[in-house]
Amino acid sequence: MKRSYWEVVGKIINKSDIILEILDARSFEESRNEEVEDKVKRRDKKLILVANKADLISKKEQRKLKNCVYVSTKERKGIGILRQKILSLAPRHRVVVGVVGYPNTGKSSVINALAGRHKAGTSARSGFTRGYQFVRIGRILLIDTPGVFSFGEKDEIKSALIGSKDPTRLKDPEFVALKLLKLLKGKVEKFYKIEDEKSYEKKLELIALKLKKLKKGGKPNTVEAAKTIIRDWQQGKIKT
Repeated sequence: MKRSYWEVVGKIINKSDIILEILDARSFEESRNEEVEDKVKRRDKKLILVANKADLISKKEQRKLKNCVYVSTKERKGIGILRQKILSLAPRHRVVVGVVGYPNTGKSSVINALAGRHKAGTSARSGFTRGYQFVRIGRILLIDTPGVFSFGEKDEIKSALIGSKDPTRLKDPEFVALKLLKLLKGKVEKFYKIEDEKSYEKKLELIALKLKKLKKGGKPNTVEAAKTIIRDWQQGKIKT
């Protein structure tokens, strides 16, 4: 991420009364950005953690997370609660709210849900929002920012989990897919309806065969299968 993006984010934080940090409810802690939160704290601004995609986790998983507002832009749940939370923290008649977060956590979708109509551009492809834009909702002025990374962010597993990096851009999609298989504890196998195996490598091969991702000679193409697994996770098809 170029420094110019951080300059934009710094300006947004300075101009805003409240910051919404949009997080992926499935990877709540992984999608938090410590550098952004530190900047917000040092400037003495109010921070609201928004756990988006709450429809993709169970009620049990929701209860584990604290001090945040759960929303599902797909099902339009929690939007009214989020709006009231913003207004309850508003220091004056009009309030400026900066919206930040990693790419593909759903910043633009949250803005559209708050506005009640299509205002900000959305896309399933990570990094869609290139600049920043203003959206007025009554006395609330929202500022949408580009997705932000901490300097030196190189963790491919984290990037894949929160959907901030497209599977085709991963250096080792097989490693990430194997990590997902371990983390989700049977959810991936259930989604693709494969037999249980002790070996995660064997599971990946079975998924490749199931998806008909094959190399010459009919051998399983585990690289392409891994990309599909990661993409299905990012798009919310595989639920926790």
